Amino acid sequence: MSQYGKAEYWEERYTRDPEPFDWYQRFAGIKDLVQACFTPESKLLNVGAGNSRLSEEMFDEGYQNITNIDISHVVTKAMQEKYKDKGPNFKYLHMDARAMEFEDGSFDGAIDKGTLDAILCGESSSSNAQKVIQEVHRVLGPKGVYFAISYGLPEHRLQYLEKPEYDWNVIVKQVHKPTISTSIAITNEDKDAPNVHYIYICTKGQQKGVKQ
Repeated sequence: MSQYGKAEYWEERYTRDPEPFDWYQRFAGIKDLVQACFTPESKLLNVGAGNSRLSEEMFDEGYQNITNIDISHVVTKAMQEKYKDKGPNFKYLHMDARAMEFEDGSFDGAIDKGTLDAILCGESSSSNAQKVIQEVHRVLGPKGVYFAISYGLPEHRLQYLEKPEYDWNVIVKQVHKPTISTSIAITNEDKDAPNVHYIYICTKGQQKGVKQ
């Protein structure tokens, strides 16, 4: 599914199918872990938000300071219109996650639901994935948390997340895949993986090797 790494694919997809779609998990499936990492006052970034309902569901739970970015002009415009009444702190911006237009340390947390996985499907996948992770690290504050939801096994994801230059500690959690699955495996990389999704919780300013 190499097209998942291309902006043109997403423009065409969101034009053809504007209905909400959630990769992997809805908020209910990760709620406990989200609440352990973030407070309603946290300033959050949703990386590659698409037309997922995740941010809407989090907003309804009190997380009302969320900036959503996506590489697709089509979906960003649609979401801006859909959520125009949510207030100034709930916004959608067209942006490339490899070169974010934010100041260093702008956010308390960044949530990634399948975006890293999609990038790893495309051309120059490793370098593009590294650019996104570097940018996420840059825009997070001193104790910020990168919360990445993935189908990728730890042996396939930690090589990107546990680089010496990242001053964060990484722990891995598991959540069961939904019974009615929107958790389509993006590639065949982990076709024999267990019936779980992996949550990579990368916490800045925490001693490396700490397991929670």
